[in-house]
Amino acid sequence: MAALDNLVVTTALPSIRRDLGGSLSDLEWTVNAYTLTFAVLLMFGAALGDRFGRRRLFLAGLTVFTGASAAAAMAPGIGELIAARAVQGVGAAVMMPLTLTLLTAAVPAERRGMAYGIWGAVNGLAVAGGPLIGGSLTQHISWHWIFWLNVPLGVVLLPLARLRLGESTAPGARLDAKGTALVSLGLFGIVYALVNATSHGWTSGRVLAGLIGGSVLVAAFIRYGQVARNPMLPMRMFRSRGFAAVNAAGLLMFTGMFGSIFLLSQFLQNAIGYGPTEAGLRMLPWTGMPMIVAPIAGYLSDRVGGRPVAAAGLALQAVGLGWFALIVSAHVSYAAQLPALIISGTGMALFIAPATNLLMSSVRPAEQGIASGANNALREIGGALGIALLGSIFSSRGGYRTPALFADGLVPALWVGAAILVAGTAAALAYPGRGGRADARDADPAALELRPTA
Repeated sequence: MAALDNLVVTTALPSIRRDLGGSLSDLEWTVNAYTLTFAVLLMFGAALGDRFGRRRLFLAGLTVFTGASAAAAMAPGIGELIAARAVQGVGAAVMMPLTLTLLTAAVPAERRGMAYGIWGAVNGLAVAGGPLIGGSLTQHISWHWIFWLNVPLGVVLLPLARLRLGESTAPGARLDAKGTALVSLGLFGIVYALVNATSHGWTSGRVLAGLIGGSVLVAAFIRYGQVARNPMLPMRMFRSRGFAAVNAAGLLMFTGMFGSIFLLSQFLQNAIGYGPTEAGLRMLPWTGMPMIVAPIAGYLSDRVGGRPVAAAGLALQAVGLGWFALIVSAHVSYAAQLPALIISGTGMALFIAPATNLLMSSVRPAEQGIASGANNALREIGGALGIALLGSIFSSRGGYRTPALFADGLVPALWVGAAILVAGTAAALAYPGRGGRADARDADPAALELRPTA
């Protein structure tokens, strides 16, 4: 559900724009209101689960997410939709990081690579289904039903989670409201500035205030994580080369990927002329590859190590975006797009499961909850930054008025996305050794093991 709602809106954006009105920045906030609140509250959500019980908080997050989905479905205007999407992100931020800690506690260490592969495949199914489900519901019923879809799923999952999931906590876990406020306000300021840069100019007061103020607050959050006694994200964890590398790779991967999908899904409708369902179907070679490749990637990471698999995945995504940038035009055929879609989708699938295994291997068991929250947060932050950054580049060189103008803006945005993924490849290659498991020794020696409860 949480992964589906990252992309389910993309193929519905043109219909939402026609129905509720709004500019490119409003469309960006329709996506970013979810990804940003999701991102900045993930670590806080993980800490809540560690302190009060992972199953208990998973149920609470699922309840909030389901209720906010109903509110989004009934939104009468673009502002109300953006607000409901933000609340959805709050629910997702609580439940999503706990899925990995609950899974890690339930599966023996020697089988976790395959388990993470299955987890990645389920997420891949959601990613693949997002544009297609969003497009089909939008075209054949209404865009409102992309949100109504979550409500019966939530109603079914709540009793199942209560009955089938075991409870666990992390002894001594503490909440960090100050750190949460610093990073939340800081990232909001930066994304706000990027979204408004094209319409108001990079030197306008609101954009400079967002960039400068946001950067200062993020810097204060980093400093706070170095000196505070119990910060939400201890900066000492980044002394581990493996932890730092896999998080940098995840941030850069989602920056390049999300920004590109946001624009390409609209390109297929606004420039090429496909309907929402047709656009969703044509995105499947990209978004659908994780269903096929993610379990294989998890298996390969157990056999040859996660670093080469994850790095290869990022490199393939860069190649795919570069291919797109070379062939995009107002009249490009789908046959010309297909190789780029397949290459990009294979690369995305190769990255997800090995990166998860690398992450969990780089920290001690007692810190896996906060590590999962940090990694998911950085990925979602990357998605929000990618949409804002590539959207800004698109707006400065193109627009919605004609197919040719849309293509003119899309090409430089895709080249920037490809360059970001090249940087992500370098970050993945910086991960030490085969599997990097020794990095877990860099964590706090006083860290405690997970403690199961009733």
